[in-house]
Amino acid sequence: MGLAWEQLVIDATDPVALGRWWCEALGWTVVNDSPEDYEIRPEPDRLPGLLFGPVPEGKTVKNRLHLDFRPDDRDAEVDRLLALGARRVDVGQRGDEPWVVLADPEGNEFCVLGERSGDGS
Repeated sequence: MGLAWEQLVIDATDPVALGRWWCEALGWTVVNDSPEDYEIRPEPDRLPGLLFGPVPEGKTVKNRLHLDFRPDDRDAEVDRLLALGARRVDVGQRGDEPWVVLADPEGNEFCVLGERSGDGS
């Protein structure tokens, strides 16, 4: 089957501002800076990307899909993202998880994972 993951589309009340935030958070590059289709990618010709599109309403409930990131140093990365404008959120976690749940400036949840266990998980 010839199916390739092109991008993840993220609804935003301000696609440009949110796209710029994620671009800085991930260190990616902007490939389209239109307010209707603001797109970033790891590199101009590398997929998948994130595409930010406008919607009139703000986010009201927990995401049904979210991104997970595995940094070299979880705590340092959480501190860096908080300094950029992310915030900690409670989505029902117990408190002893090896990941931290954050939200971007428009409230979209994402996780910053801890180190992989020795079994590769």
